[in-house]
Amino acid sequence: MSSFRIAPIFAVADLDRALAHYERLGFDTRAGGGGGYGFATRNDIELHLGVVDDVAGHRGSAYLFVPDADALAAMWRAVGVDVHDREDTEWKMREGTVVDLDRNVIRFGSPIPDTDHPAADRPEPQPL
Repeated sequence: MSSFRIAPIFAVADLDRALAHYERLGFDTRAGGGGGYGFATRNDIELHLGVVDDVAGHRGSAYLFVPDADALAAMWRAVGVDVHDREDTEWKMREGTVVDLDRNVIRFGSPIPDTDHPAADRPEPQPL
């Protein structure tokens, strides 16, 4: 059986502005051939960006599993992105939130190291 993939579609008001924003976040971006649609990719993560007339009624969200939430938050802050709500959760994830220019939400998180079990017992996180 082949594997499945998913790509959230974020509604945006201005494709060029959205593509530039996701480039600041470290994504490779490209516009679709027909206009009004674009793509932001980074490793195995793919976001689709589609222009809509009423962006206020079309908000999206995605969760990114990353190897190091602190490092990603630091990288995004270094390029002027506002990172919200970085916290350790009861489900043993260190998480944060970024809201894009059209109010789409990206939550991101990495496992908090389990001090009760050696690292060899935990799977290695995949790179972002």
